[in-house]
Amino acid sequence: MDGSGGGAAAEGDLEAAEKLIMRWDSTASSAADERMIFDGADRSDAERYLRAVDELRRSIKDPVIVGSPRRSSSSSSHSSSENAIQIAMARLEDEFRNLLLTRANEVEVDALVDLSSLSFNCSASMDGYGDLSDAEGGGGGDGGGEGEAFSSDSVGASSSIRRSSIRSTRSIREIDLLPADAVDDLRSIAERMIAAGYGRECVQVYAGARKAAVDVCFRNLGVEKLSIGEVQRLEWDALEAKIRRWIRAARVCVRIIFASERRLCEHIFDGLGIADDAPFIETVKGASIQLFGFAEAISIGRRSPEKLFKILDLHDTISDLLPDIAVVFLSKSAESIYTQATEILSRLAEAVRGILSEFENAVFRDPPKTPVPGGTIHPLTRYVMNYISLISDYKPTLIELIVTRPSASSRFSGDDLAAAGAAVPELDFPVSENQTPLATHLIWIIVVLEHNLESKANLYKDNALSHLFLMNNVHYIVHKVKDSPELREMIGDDYLRKLTGKFRLSATSYQRATWMRILHCLRDEGIHVSGSFSSGVSKSTLRERFKAFNAAFDEAHKTQATWYVPDTQLREELRISISEKLLPAYRSFLGRFRLHIENGRHPEMYIKYSVEDLEIALSDFFEGCAPSLHNRRRSH
Repeated sequence: MDGSGGGAAAEGDLEAAEKLIMRWDSTASSAADERMIFDGADRSDAERYLRAVDELRRSIKDPVIVGSPRRSSSSSSHSSSENAIQIAMARLEDEFRNLLLTRANEVEVDALVDLSSLSFNCSASMDGYGDLSDAEGGGGGDGGGEGEAFSSDSVGASSSIRRSSIRSTRSIREIDLLPADAVDDLRSIAERMIAAGYGRECVQVYAGARKAAVDVCFRNLGVEKLSIGEVQRLEWDALEAKIRRWIRAARVCVRIIFASERRLCEHIFDGLGIADDAPFIETVKGASIQLFGFAEAISIGRRSPEKLFKILDLHDTISDLLPDIAVVFLSKSAESIYTQATEILSRLAEAVRGILSEFENAVFRDPPKTPVPGGTIHPLTRYVMNYISLISDYKPTLIELIVTRPSASSRFSGDDLAAAGAAVPELDFPVSENQTPLATHLIWIIVVLEHNLESKANLYKDNALSHLFLMNNVHYIVHKVKDSPELREMIGDDYLRKLTGKFRLSATSYQRATWMRILHCLRDEGIHVSGSFSSGVSKSTLRERFKAFNAAFDEAHKTQATWYVPDTQLREELRISISEKLLPAYRSFLGRFRLHIENGRHPEMYIKYSVEDLEIALSDFFEGCAPSLHNRRRSH
């Protein structure tokens, strides 16, 4: 064919292309407006339309650099080809939007929550690219699914990104957000729009549609739009529930939603000349700011002891997600999101250190008010020991975060001491170089708790009850340490033995305060007399001794039955220890002097108890209630 014939053919192809474009002009034809070209029913329409666009582009030397195609489609200054291109771009924009909105796969949030917690050996991509990690230089799979939309060059470029992602983190779970054929069509449209100078419009449509899809996922996950002020004004119970929900949502958002959005963006736009990853950033930046804004509000909020464990949960979650965040937000334009996450992590770590210090001071400052009834375990003791038992559950994290040791000489400020109404306390604070700073802090908390308990013990008017109170509380501390292998390892056996010695000393001190006086009634001193008319025993002194013993034991029985030793084993051990001292002494005294009383008048007034009666009565002690009827003394 000669040149003129070739030119005529080209002109004919161009004219046919323009006619095809105009036939699908939705502004000029209601039929064209009602039907979409890329509806999946007839692929030939879509292919012909794309070929027509390519033909028009070839006829124009330079791409048209304009704004919105709708604003300039009626310009009479453009050539017919340029006018047709603008009409085509408007049509492709509608098709692009329609594909994004109508072909998106439904995302099951509950399934995503389960998926985000799994740990596989490679990416869970469902499009045939899951085996890209098999070899550094080899091809991955058969290139099916969404990957068919790539040219060979662009597949190579994006594959290197995904290989890097898989090596960096094994927790990302990418899912298909659109079917593979829809992704192919979207890439084909994006390629034409960008080549014709309509990249900005293409990105805007893409980001708008996908942003709406991300927002739906956020709503279904319970991620709310709350300002920092709104978060900080929430009551703790409400905030605690939102933190639990946030932790679940954050894993899903980073590892699945954001990661899948990035992969979809790469499949559609990679290699087409769009700067960096603008479509992806425009899609998720607002959502990511919303997501991490909640954690940021917590990190800079008021510090109080009850928040420690939820803040640690937040810290662990973000720390766990940080490698994933680095992979998902790897570009220069997205690094601010990664930076925000690292800054939040740092502030959460500082909040943990501050809360631990505040907790130590709160234990020291807890004022002595009214004594707990019966000398039982003080609520402060239970709270503190349960608290540090939970602390030991977070040992791996806290060992990293707690890097300085407490110092007994510098722990209390003037305000602390003024609030406690005390001078600088002399505290026995054992420090070992072999202990971690965290372990040292835990021992320090127990030391401070003991100091506070000693102040509370002074509230009791009965010295014996004061000792019983200390015995109960220090025994509870020892019991809680022994019950937690992690806590016991950190506290150490040396300090545990010291604590055990303290509660045993308190038990001994209690027994001395109560029973030395009672046992003193059973002494022989002053009973034996000499004289020709005497039996060698002063009956009046003997009667006074029995009366004194009865009165002292009655008072102890009546009072100390209402005292309480909550630990069953400790209660029984204490009764046995008392029995081992009291019963042999009473049995001996009764055996030596019973006849002297029984031969006189009204012996029942003096010999009130048998040995068995005392043994039965002792079973009433430390039950926390008045003596029971079934343990009443037998009559003689």
